Amino acid sequence: MYGLGDVRFFDRVAPLYDRVMPPANGEALAAGLAHATRPIDRLLDVGGGSGRAAAALAGPEITVVDASLGMLARARDGRGLAGVAGDAGRLPFRDDAVDAVAIVDAFHHLPDQDAALREVARVLAPGGALVIREFDPAHPLGRALVAAEHAIGMASRFRTPSDLAAAFDDVGLDPRIVDRGFGYTVAGVKRGE
Repeated sequence: MYGLGDVRFFDRVAPLYDRVMPPANGEALAAGLAHATRPIDRLLDVGGGSGRAAAALAGPEITVVDASLGMLARARDGRGLAGVAGDAGRLPFRDDAVDAVAIVDAFHHLPDQDAALREVARVLAPGGALVIREFDPAHPLGRALVAAEHAIGMASRFRTPSDLAAAFDDVGLDPRIVDRGFGYTVAGVKRGE
């Protein structure tokens, strides 16, 4: 096991990460963010690592939040992004502080996914959107990814799109499954506006 949220693994691979990972799917992220009912001026890229997802987005002020200091250094130094070392289960932001949150290819690494969703709902302003881009463990490629991550010692926990949408609803986010496949996108808009 690599440790809490697989942080030690990502600290080790940080220098190579952007060379081996494809760019984030900017179209899927934009489609999810389009569900927000408020302007998106401030966005948190939670579990954002090197800022790969932030690089696919244009417009808002973006802050990358990650527990891996190695990955966060890549976001700051390599991409010039604002970065905050933090735990997704205890975000260091005030209530209703941001207009949107993105979690791209990282949710399955979070050690306490339910706490992370509660925290995102807390820091998200009413009408703001959470967009999670993940891998479907029920898809044939998803099953292979689950096996591969577990084989190398990761504690990954993947959810299907429907399961993730239900978890959004539980924390006060109106869920929408934006797209499906090996990689899928779920968006949730914070109720109350």
